[in-house]
Amino acid sequence: MTREPVETPWHLDPMAYLDRRGEPRDGARLASQYVAVRDGTRLAVDVHLPGATETEERFPVICIFTPYYRRFALRDGHPIDLDPCPTVAFYRDSFVKWGYALVCVDVRGSGASFGCRDGFRSPIERLDHHDIVEWVSQQSWCDGNVGATGISYPGAAADFLASTCHPAVKAVAPLFAVWDTWSNHLYPGGVLLTCITRNYGALADALDLDRRDLIPDHAYFKNDDLAGPAAVDDDSDGALLRQAIGEHSANFNMQDFAQQLRFRDAALTDDPDYTSAKISPYHYADRAADRQTAVYSVSGWMDGGGYSVGTIQRHLWLENPKNRLMLGPWDHGARGHCSPWRAVGTPAQQPFVAAEILRFFDLHLKGLESGLSDEAPVHYYTMGAERWRAAARWPVSSHETKLYFSESHNLSPEAPNAADAHDVYQADYSCRTGSHTRYDRLYIANVETYYDDWHGRDEKMLCYTGAPLPEDTEVTGHPVIDLHFSCSEKDGAFFVYLSDVTPEGRAVYVTEGVFRALHRAPGHNPEDIPETGPTHSFNQADAQHLVPYQATEASFELLPTSYLFRAGHRIRVAIAAADSDHFTRIPDGRPPHFTFFRQTGRLSAIRLPVVGGS
Repeated sequence: MTREPVETPWHLDPMAYLDRRGEPRDGARLASQYVAVRDGTRLAVDVHLPGATETEERFPVICIFTPYYRRFALRDGHPIDLDPCPTVAFYRDSFVKWGYALVCVDVRGSGASFGCRDGFRSPIERLDHHDIVEWVSQQSWCDGNVGATGISYPGAAADFLASTCHPAVKAVAPLFAVWDTWSNHLYPGGVLLTCITRNYGALADALDLDRRDLIPDHAYFKNDDLAGPAAVDDDSDGALLRQAIGEHSANFNMQDFAQQLRFRDAALTDDPDYTSAKISPYHYADRAADRQTAVYSVSGWMDGGGYSVGTIQRHLWLENPKNRLMLGPWDHGARGHCSPWRAVGTPAQQPFVAAEILRFFDLHLKGLESGLSDEAPVHYYTMGAERWRAAARWPVSSHETKLYFSESHNLSPEAPNAADAHDVYQADYSCRTGSHTRYDRLYIANVETYYDDWHGRDEKMLCYTGAPLPEDTEVTGHPVIDLHFSCSEKDGAFFVYLSDVTPEGRAVYVTEGVFRALHRAPGHNPEDIPETGPTHSFNQADAQHLVPYQATEASFELLPTSYLFRAGHRIRVAIAAADSDHFTRIPDGRPPHFTFFRQTGRLSAIRLPVVGGS
């Protein structure tokens, strides 16, 4: 058990830390070149140094490894204020002015780098990261202390780098990044997230092949004045850039790649050793690296289909007492504040994240007394209460409250005692969650508000709603759903939503869980993926087809949250068999007929981690 969350979560608020940090440096210098890694592949590298004029000063270095262009070329006549680094500017503006060198690298097969990508987060990239840091550590402007960070793909790269145990790497901050690529990103609950394989794959192809005409309109870098990847300084005529882009034509296809990995232990058809483990940070997790490298893991409650789970899994695996966890009211990348109860005009969230990560690097790379050592290791934001809390560890102290499916589509704290009671649901494949969801930011859609159109979507679902709550109820952690059911088909998928129903009757989205019935047999995660709820191996050998119309059961966790249900509000569980906007349908073309049991011996329920109370 942990201590209860405290009312004052920070001794020094991250934004207040910036106010005490002193005056930032003026100006910066930029140089670029190719750096060859161990197999001879040349990677394009940008080096941003503090100060407008050259000095002999040495700096700690922060590395960013990205497939989204370290920098763009700009068209003639472009606006004078156009930033050529739209995907790197966040890191540059957050760190360089505070006395850090920033090294940004196009990963192999992307941008101006040579080579090709043989998979999503190709295993060879991990070795590239090590070799780049080896080069960095030998430069005259490096003081020998290296860190890495990044949102999403670059965040996982920071994990990969840490696992190489390079002695210069002292701290990494994986932001909104996976631990297990298979379950956190591609197959949440064992169901293929097709919006990613389709839309993200198309965007990756457009970038890697410099097909500017194919970049989606909603991409952050859709701008006619951005003219493809920037060449390095010595490539004045762009000949090397064109040669490098030519090599990218051999890059993997995201859709084909992901569909070969339908089970966690599945491998590429042409390489039996190339499983999803090879593209996942957990596979390379190393205790020696953990002892050497401090880690700050950051995610948000609306961070895709499992990034928050991966962030928590990473933190639970780590044993270094210097490691920290922050879970905010954020989407993927903290571009937006996602609490449905946020105040009008709530400011952008990335500066808050940047301030806290600067504080982290100041401690571990500069040796500054940033005050971070005085803070609790875990900070999380409770939506509804609209405030931050702190705790000694995750999960925080809570007790389990179970609400049972009961007659008249109610949720009840009392277990039903009927001998034969059930509800039926015909799967409706027109069930959709729209384009303002936790998933859409993953393929760089420009989502401004989240689930603002949720009310009414559950009318096509099977719903169970509780009585008005007698008091405020905080749910913080990993809700678990227990389903006792039968199905007309040999397989199916569950989409279970937790909602807050206001006294006026408006349904407010809280969180959800996705699960494929084929994987319902209990089983263990791989050794380096900590358990946060009921576990399933998701391996092909453990998959079990349903016997049509035969009763069975499945328990699985919903995505973690911290949410305050106010007194007078009601808790609702809604069950669907499809989210046709984002996931593949199982089975495709045969919407199944479900029976959900709520009787003695077959009690369907949701288990909620409630903070406070009895």
